[in-house]
Amino acid sequence: MQRLYEFLRRHPTGVDTFWAVVTAGFAGLWIFSGELEPGRRIAAIPVTLALGTVIALRRRLPERMLLLAAAVGVAQLVLDIGTNPADFALLVIVFTVGAIGARWASRVALAGGLCAPTIAALRWPPENGNGWTWVVYTAFMTVPFALAWVLGDSLRTRRAYYAQLEERAARLEREREAQSKVAVAAERARIARELHDVVAHNVSAMVVQADGAAFVLDTAPDRTRQALGTISQTGRQALAEMRRLLGVLRSGEPPGTDTYLPQPGVGQLEELIARVREAGLPVRFAVEGSSRPLPSGVELTAYRIVQEALTNTRKHAGPQAGARVRLTYRRTALDLLVEDDGRGDSAAPPAAGGADGLGQGLIGMRERVGMVGGRLTAGPRPGGGFRVAAVLPLGAASQETGPRDARPPVGHRNDDGRSGCRSV
Repeated sequence: MQRLYEFLRRHPTGVDTFWAVVTAGFAGLWIFSGELEPGRRIAAIPVTLALGTVIALRRRLPERMLLLAAAVGVAQLVLDIGTNPADFALLVIVFTVGAIGARWASRVALAGGLCAPTIAALRWPPENGNGWTWVVYTAFMTVPFALAWVLGDSLRTRRAYYAQLEERAARLEREREAQSKVAVAAERARIARELHDVVAHNVSAMVVQADGAAFVLDTAPDRTRQALGTISQTGRQALAEMRRLLGVLRSGEPPGTDTYLPQPGVGQLEELIARVREAGLPVRFAVEGSSRPLPSGVELTAYRIVQEALTNTRKHAGPQAGARVRLTYRRTALDLLVEDDGRGDSAAPPAAGGADGLGQGLIGMRERVGMVGGRLTAGPRPGGGFRVAAVLPLGAASQETGPRDARPPVGHRNDDGRSGCRSV
């Protein structure tokens, strides 16, 4: 049964042709039943065939079949061919045009359907009837035409509604796919930034310490032991941060202290700079203004910028370079400045393998700063070296925690690591 239904849906013209033949058959019985005179009987044959054609081609050419039906109706009036079974085609074309025809054709079909019964009743009034009989007869014949148009127009409205629902569902699906792609791309970029920061900084420090240990292995065993200890500590820290990243990816696992570690922030900058000094890069660190709690996003962004900038300095600035890190607390923003006095971009490019992931470091810094709504400038210094400056805006929550909740200001250290005066 399902196959038959699918076959009929695939061949609508064939179905309409079948019903056209059935209608023409009933009309033929009416023609040759003896009710018509011989002259009108001959004229009724082309009228019947034309109305059958209207049914057969109603879905392929609805507007043209409506005009053909109107012309056949006028011919019936002129040739005095009364109502007959073939006139069923008029109801069919009114329904069809109301459902799938053009708007102008639908209006014409409605007007014609409402007027046709009245015109037919005037042309061929009912026998043995008075005025009320004529009115009732006309009204009774008008109702089927009105219902046919109403059903067709309702079908049009329902199809348009379903089409709109399908289009909306398709659009929502496309939007969901686009949002999913954006979310996946953003997550991949975030993970790439974290991995780059962890791997680039810690592995670079380990490489520097390993090279130094190999150089003084025979002449200074104590310094070799110290370098190996630094490599071990840096490796453990890299593993800890890698576990944190893997813990974020394994969303199905319950959180644990070994998997989810706190994000680094401004409070860990002194530890970071101490490790950089141990790796052989002199760094001056100063804090200006009263330190206070910051949004977690700003804390992580500040830490990663300093980490990446010092990593780039250690890799590209040359063996005798020094660096300076300045952290300035303002009322509405946190200012970061990391600069070195090395060769920067003005010298030859670093050796092969030192391109820092084809510029992923600077890209990652710009993305991080952009995520918190800040600004970043990076480039060579006028007197040589490289400078990274960032302005990170602070939210209302951090602005409200002013001097009342402020932690003691963080001190800065000199190149030799001794405590210096505090910056306020």
